[in-house]
Amino acid sequence: MLSDNIDYFKSKPVNIPKITILLDNGYHPEKLQEELKKIYPPIMTKIRFKLSPKPSKAQKEKQGKIGFIPVKARWVIERTNSWMERCKSLVKNFERTLEHSIAKINLCCVRLMLKRLAAD
Repeated sequence: MLSDNIDYFKSKPVNIPKITILLDNGYHPEKLQEELKKIYPPIMTKIRFKLSPKPSKAQKEKQGKIGFIPVKARWVIERTNSWMERCKSLVKNFERTLEHSIAKINLCCVRLMLKRLAAD
């Protein structure tokens, strides 16, 4: 995804605050950084990767829980993704440009907010 939309990062000024990309523990930030440096070396001045914290067994026992425990920051992303999947046009990614995809995501979020405002 990052390599397909590298033009977006190239268009950003170098002095912007870094964009943080939150990764699941299944990803390896070092490998991503190596591959992105091959495509566009200055990208590492614009983004940083952060692994989502994974609760330890001791933390789980302290909370009195076993098995899967959702990570707070990641859970927000997963829940938002599931809400957006309800928008029929976002189920499959047919958009050719990042701008069109962003516009559809924004429309979906506006629809979600309007539904919540109407419920009050």
